[in-house]
Amino acid sequence: MKKMTMLFSALALATGAAQAADTLTKIKETASATMGVRESSGALSFTLGDGKYAGFHVEVCQRVLADVQKKLGLPKLDIKYQAVTSQNRIPLVQNGTVDIECGSTTNTAGRQKDVAFAVTTYVEEVRIAVKANSGITSIAQLAGKNVATTTGTTSVQHLRKHERANGVDFKEVFGKDHADSFLLLETGRADAFVMDGQILAGNIAKSKAPADFRIVGEVLSVEPIAIMVRKDDPAFKKVVDESIVAMIKSGDIARLYDKWFVQPIPPTNTRVGLPASEATKAAWATPNDKPVEEYAKK
Repeated sequence: MKKMTMLFSALALATGAAQAADTLTKIKETASATMGVRESSGALSFTLGDGKYAGFHVEVCQRVLADVQKKLGLPKLDIKYQAVTSQNRIPLVQNGTVDIECGSTTNTAGRQKDVAFAVTTYVEEVRIAVKANSGITSIAQLAGKNVATTTGTTSVQHLRKHERANGVDFKEVFGKDHADSFLLLETGRADAFVMDGQILAGNIAKSKAPADFRIVGEVLSVEPIAIMVRKDDPAFKKVVDESIVAMIKSGDIARLYDKWFVQPIPPTNTRVGLPASEATKAAWATPNDKPVEEYAKK
């Protein structure tokens, strides 16, 4: 009897795991989907306050979920927004709290062991932001300085690995999110902030005195940024990929990019001012879900 009970328990766990992985079934049964969003990931994903979010990846995901709604024949789909951080975004996708993560996550081989990524929608360059009057223009000048980064991100790892960082000893200071990291720079508790270029540009654009900051130095890394979904759920990933590829082919992805990265954006109507890079255009030309390690081989 004990063995039988254990068998039923194992079957129940297996069934629960299968259901958790079947995102399309979950969405159809609940007529709802939960989107993971960031509060201060530049023009990719940011908060407007009162539980509202906007940005390039937020709008891309809204369009993806509209296609999911159409595919499932749902008369209505309730989109719930769950703020995530660099530390908890992967666990929240893994445990099913978030169905689709629409922030600023780099696709890496290590992360692909835990989650899946849709085709790349944006290719980022990791850079260094400093105060304009700091005199800092290169990695070598970070010696003895405090360098801010956001907990759970890969940026400072790239800085340490850069060939020009040999012998450069600096101290890391951590912000809980990108806005907090920028505040460390803004208030002088950090001499530099290392992060994705568009996140740096976005925070500078929204600051009280944008002219007081500058993005400088060498490009530390070129990284594919993508929308994240659960691993081992190929049916959902297929629908997400098909929706994004359709946006690429129609030109909608380029128009959305222009809307969020080139034109003035809410709530302050500031411009990030970053036209699509050649690397981003190349990712749109040949849609793929290659990790950053594949880019490093080039």
